[in-house]
Amino acid sequence: MIMVSIMRLIPYALSDVGRKRQHNEDSYLIAQSVGLFAVADGMGGHRAGEKASRMAVDRLRDALVPPRKAATRDEVLGHLQRAMFVTGAAIFDAAQSDPDLAGMGTTLTAVLFHGMRAYIAHVGDSRAYLYRDGRVQQITVDHSWVAEQVKAGLLTEQEAKESRFRHIITRSVGFEREVQVDGTICPIQAGDCMLICSDGLSNYLEETEFAEVLGQHLYREVPSLLVELANSRGGDDNITVVLIHIANDVAVVDSSRSRSRGEGKAAGKAPPASSTETP
Repeated sequence: MIMVSIMRLIPYALSDVGRKRQHNEDSYLIAQSVGLFAVADGMGGHRAGEKASRMAVDRLRDALVPPRKAATRDEVLGHLQRAMFVTGAAIFDAAQSDPDLAGMGTTLTAVLFHGMRAYIAHVGDSRAYLYRDGRVQQITVDHSWVAEQVKAGLLTEQEAKESRFRHIITRSVGFEREVQVDGTICPIQAGDCMLICSDGLSNYLEETEFAEVLGQHLYREVPSLLVELANSRGGDDNITVVLIHIANDVAVVDSSRSRSRGEGKAAGKAPPASSTETP
């Protein structure tokens, strides 16, 4: 028998209606058995927004085909992106069949852990952050009108935060049958945290403030503390946060067992996925 170190994912999550809204149109997903986590922020009116975000996380979970252990990076990301495509088509079809749901859509930011990497698929302005060594880094890029204006040099970061158009997104899941899904591959290590949140949180906190809360409190306390901060600063939108702590665990392996046939062979090629890899 030998002892081996394995990755253990410990999630914490919270969703709150905020101070100004009557209904919560955010949804989140924790599918720990397959290492899949997501946040969706619905739009299109109360009923449509709630349905869109709930459909997004439910269909994403059902549509994901778990990749093989030996799958390549492109294969793993392709699995997640295809699940996003299926999810978007299902939401679009539901809206077409019910006039009350016309125009519904949702943001969707999903993280799939496989090996020692996090695979992020993203549409809209919900966000994924990486916390490592006391610093927080935004991994996703917002698909929003103000983000495009900042990129073009027409607005400053501060002007974007204060703009009355900051809630306008330029890409969503379900508004059209097909949508471009951003993909990012992020190497991870023990001690890291991934944080996924809706804009009801990210609109109120800077990266340094996220890092301060994460560095000074128990991780299980972080979601409620972040929600309290957003509410204390206005809480004008629904607030959702999913925090995943990547920890080390130990497993006992029988070293006398031979390797299974075919183990270690190269995986077959999958259709190429558009992606970036963060350091």
